[in-house]
Amino acid sequence: MQSENRFFDDLVKVANGALGSLANLGTEVENRIKDQAERVLARMDLVRREEFEAVKAMAAKARAEQEALEARLASLEAELARLKSPAANDSGPTVA
Repeated sequence: MQSENRFFDDLVKVANGALGSLANLGTEVENRIKDQAERVLARMDLVRREEFEAVKAMAAKARAEQEALEARLASLEAELARLKSPAANDSGPTVA
């Protein structure tokens, strides 16, 4: 009976050692995959999120300024057309 218990104790020790090794192997594989993925991404021409967000904000600001300038230009063109129209010329000189 004693030898049977010792056999099971040894079997449990071997199983625990194998499970510990498998857990370490999983961690090692995960770390190697992360390292490889980082190397692949480093070789690509990618930008960081912060840089992308900064450029995105600059583009939005430029778009808003462009729209404001378009509105101002349309207003000035309308004013110029009004001043060039024959009805504007009949009313006499205007004071600026």
